[in-house]
Amino acid sequence: MRNLVVLALIGLAIYCLFDIVRSTRDERLGIHPLLWIVFVLFVPLLGVLVWLGVRWSRRAAYAELSDAPPAKRPERLRSSAPDDDPDFLRRLDEERRRNDGPPAAS
Repeated sequence: MRNLVVLALIGLAIYCLFDIVRSTRDERLGIHPLLWIVFVLFVPLLGVLVWLGVRWSRRAAYAELSDAPPAKRPERLRSSAPDDDPDFLRRLDEERRRNDGPPAAS
């Protein structure tokens, strides 16, 4: 039974390590990922619990913001599709006009 607890703790630590590497700066509270990794590895149970708590609270906060109107959402939650960006479409039209050049005389 004790071995099962140790294996579960190792599995949680590995999960947290991958989750830390994939997380954004906001989800890590601005702390460098290497510091989180060291914390999870050297203080296994507390590090895992703290990381899971921080990750859960930050992602829950972003989930609440995703229901807000677009003006109140953080920039990273907005759609990043290029065809939704008017500046991108304007630049695309300008580049197409430059590449086409003046019409050829017949």
